[in-house]
Amino acid sequence: MTESLELTTPYFIVHEDLLERNLEMLAYVKEKTGCRILLALKGFAMFSLFPMISEYLDGVCASSPHEARLGREEFGGEVHSFAAAYSPEDFEELLLYSDHIDFNSFSQLDRFRESVIKQGGTVSFGLRVNPEYSEAPVEMYDPCAPFSRLGIRASQFEGKSLEGITGLHFHTLCEQDSPALQRTLSAFENNFKEYIAGMKWINFGGGHHITRPDYDIELLIRLISDFKERYDVEIYLEPGEAVALNTGFLVSTVLDIMHNGMDIAVLDTSASCHMPDVIEMPYRPNVSGAGVPGEKAHTYRFGGISCLAGDVVGDYSFDTPLSPGDRVMFHDMAHYSMVKTNTFNGIQLPSIAVKRRNGKIELIKSFGYTDFKSRLS
Repeated sequence: MTESLELTTPYFIVHEDLLERNLEMLAYVKEKTGCRILLALKGFAMFSLFPMISEYLDGVCASSPHEARLGREEFGGEVHSFAAAYSPEDFEELLLYSDHIDFNSFSQLDRFRESVIKQGGTVSFGLRVNPEYSEAPVEMYDPCAPFSRLGIRASQFEGKSLEGITGLHFHTLCEQDSPALQRTLSAFENNFKEYIAGMKWINFGGGHHITRPDYDIELLIRLISDFKERYDVEIYLEPGEAVALNTGFLVSTVLDIMHNGMDIAVLDTSASCHMPDVIEMPYRPNVSGAGVPGEKAHTYRFGGISCLAGDVVGDYSFDTPLSPGDRVMFHDMAHYSMVKTNTFNGIQLPSIAVKRRNGKIELIKSFGYTDFKSRLS
């Protein structure tokens, strides 16, 4: 898969046809279950595509006043907000933009209970709970890990007032299939069954890899439908990754080839600045035309342009040697990569482009010195 060479690298490019494919799969889940699906802005916040996404999904979920405002201004639909804790200033701002706000502790609920009561029902309030069960593959992304700050345990409900609370929210999955949700739901019901019956809605959170080719979508549909039938509640899902999974690419250029025990290709992009999950997760993104080290005749370590010694994307092999000026295309870069970019070392942010359904490539936004300087003082 190749893109136009007219765009200056590095740049992200999202394909509308691939995005639409994912949205159609999510719409199928909605149609079969009557659930409501929200776009998690923490995973994908490319608001130039919100008009298209809003044709399929019901709104957004936000983790801050800025995300909530973006959702209200650019997406429409519902805005659900959650953070580990709220300052008074942030909470008052969230009340302006949110349809739902979830609390992460009873102390936060008690702190803002007066505001909850005063707003008179224009905003629905919920509690994020910790089912104390998770299969998250990496501890960094496990909200049910020991000493986690995310979610209220069932034992902490004892003696607490649920006045003003109309929903419960759990989020335990990370890039997982529906059998993991099935086991999580079992733990959730075992721990919180006495409270579920009094709620109007339950949020199953994110981490559902619904649009992955091998995902068991029919099991997800059964789980949602059966839960709704048992408790007569509205069900929400809030995927970010599943919306943009396999829809976007990061295109880079080889700047130099050097040798230090192995061949090293220095790129005009950076794992640290442009795809930090490569380091944080960690993982090795796929590259067009590349194999694993040693699979093909010429193996290279891809290094970033920053001064961080560990700014390494991974090792890749190719049929023919690489040279300065060659383009490199990293796959599946739409979700989380764009929202996590940074300007460490003053490295320029990648431009953002779209490949329209008619095949036309359109530059949406480019960045420069003022974007770097405006973040400093």
